[in-house]
Amino acid sequence: MRNTWILTAIRMRLALRNKAFFFFSVVMPLMFLFFFATVFGKGESSRVAYSLGQVLALTVMGSFWGLSVQLVIFRERGILRRFHLAPVAAFELLASSVIANYILVFPTIIVEFLLARWVFHMTQWGNLAGAFVLVSLGAVTFSALGLIVASVTNNMQETQVICNIVWMGFLFLSGATVPLPIFPVFMQRAALFVPATYLVTGLQKVLVRGDRLSTLGPDIFALLICFVFGLIVSVQLFRWEPEERLPGRAKLWAAAAVIPFLLLGAWEISHGGHRSEFISTFPSAPSR
Repeated sequence: MRNTWILTAIRMRLALRNKAFFFFSVVMPLMFLFFFATVFGKGESSRVAYSLGQVLALTVMGSFWGLSVQLVIFRERGILRRFHLAPVAAFELLASSVIANYILVFPTIIVEFLLARWVFHMTQWGNLAGAFVLVSLGAVTFSALGLIVASVTNNMQETQVICNIVWMGFLFLSGATVPLPIFPVFMQRAALFVPATYLVTGLQKVLVRGDRLSTLGPDIFALLICFVFGLIVSVQLFRWEPEERLPGRAKLWAAAAVIPFLLLGAWEISHGGHRSEFISTFPSAPSR
């Protein structure tokens, strides 16, 4: 455990020295906040709360991209080899990445809440405890997903290609950029298979309607299962050396991270009410 905390402090110092980290983790989320709150919020408290849910989700999901790229850079430059000689276990290194990202994401989250109150006059706060739980789960979940990508890719070019493909799905099929109720029905159903959907819609429900944690079962379950599977899979696939190749069973481990969402999405389409909930949360949703 001591190694994990030492590595966490190191990862935080490295991140704070990185200008790209500051831009993507602080500047860009705040730009999204001003854009969404101005264009979609239109000065109404419920609309600003709805837009804030999108912005918080985007802020949290940024760890997916950042951690995957950083870990691959460490592997290519031989930094992971030095950690391995310490010796440091793979779980300790990966856990420190998740913890460091978790700590670093909250200052931006707090600033976004303050700006929503002071600049956009948001008076409807909903369930802040629920928002804290979802932000916490989202931060560790998307960190774990980013670690999976870093574990299966061999170089930076491959990492960027895979991250871009997955990231586009997170952005445009979850409601993080375009509200899901605007989409046609088939895209709304497809969104139920995307882990980011449960973070976005969960945050919108607690901020707009003030839903209690007891009503957020599918959202919390989806993020928690994704985090557990993501961390287990990334540990199993982790490589210290750039020359080290993945064994044949690696593809099975990577596929295992997708199975929970295939099952959850299928169940939601057949028996769940998640789609009707995110439609009713939309401030301009017509009555159905």
